[in-house]
Amino acid sequence: MERKLHLLESFTARGSDGRTYKVCGYEHLVRDISLPDACDRWEPTGLAEYRLDDGRLVEPAGDGALRIVRTGVELRPC
Repeated sequence: MERKLHLLESFTARGSDGRTYKVCGYEHLVRDISLPDACDRWEPTGLAEYRLDDGRLVEPAGDGALRIVRTGVELRPC
């Protein structure tokens, strides 16, 4: 199944390390092959993810914060 990411939003966040980060929110899309012109038809899967602008994965922390997966740096929207 062919997938792609669609940018929904981007925002600036302050890290617990004092740095400023750009966070991008994406939704996962899949090609809808049930339609004859499916090459241009993409449907949302209901899955979303956040990444930094350099591609590093970010996960919601549950308290409104986000955390960079590999480093554990906590991010709060500015």
